[in-house]
Amino acid sequence: MLDPLFFVLMRNNSIGIFDSGYGGLTVFKSIIPQLPDYDYIYFGDNARAPYGDHSYETVYRYTLGCVEWLFSQGCSLVILACNTASAKALRTIQQNVLPHKYPERRVLGVIRPTAEVIDEYTRSKKVGVLGTRGTVKSASYQIEINKLYPDIEVVQQSCPMWVPLIENNEHLNPGADYFVKTYLERLLAKTTDIDCILLACTHYPLIIPKLETYLPEGIKLLSQGDIVAGSLKHYLDRHSEIEARLSRTAGQKFVTTGDPLVFDTLGSLFFGSIIKSASVSL
Repeated sequence: MLDPLFFVLMRNNSIGIFDSGYGGLTVFKSIIPQLPDYDYIYFGDNARAPYGDHSYETVYRYTLGCVEWLFSQGCSLVILACNTASAKALRTIQQNVLPHKYPERRVLGVIRPTAEVIDEYTRSKKVGVLGTRGTVKSASYQIEINKLYPDIEVVQQSCPMWVPLIENNEHLNPGADYFVKTYLERLLAKTTDIDCILLACTHYPLIIPKLETYLPEGIKLLSQGDIVAGSLKHYLDRHSEIEARLSRTAGQKFVTTGDPLVFDTLGSLFFGSIIKSASVSL
């Protein structure tokens, strides 16, 4: 059951932040310092996570259902803080759903903002991408980066063991070293002179201390939180018609389709502070 106080916030026009699970909390964590005054609802679809190995149709259906739930709570702007949802569902929602059903609402993702700034971080024009199987298979980062910067070579490596390690809180233990080192070496073996590696999964910032242990000197690690936060701030500056609708009471609410007690325990690790969520059913 939802906390009765939740319905008070729902009447406000919050910014919705969606992820299939926990990773989007690292993006949310980065958004708050740059845009602290707005109201937010974070939605984690933990009951159906992970999304990474699902088909495009399934990810689209799951993502749309969650976005529409956030719309029903008054959110006029939703951020897909999930690389898989951004890769497999965002464009269809933007092109086929919003114009016909929700013309006054907007849904944004995490891939395009990252692609737009990647040129600022590489001199060699060779960029590595570490992500889930679903994100890597979609080739979304290669496509978006090469649309904007055809001269940048993008090489990818999927890291299927990292999310399970992180979600079981084993990512900083010695047993994680093998998988961190292995995937990183596989990526770097695919081309020479990579000088920038994008962490294309919002779970991966939690594994940065391990990555830095095995990362060759001169290679930058790029996580998405601050990039997405800056992009959202610029978006609101440019779209006053959206910004004017948003409520500002600095409210933060968290909901999950999974077990709230489990979500709160692990989610606090991603968010960096204690959270308290409510359960919702779709």
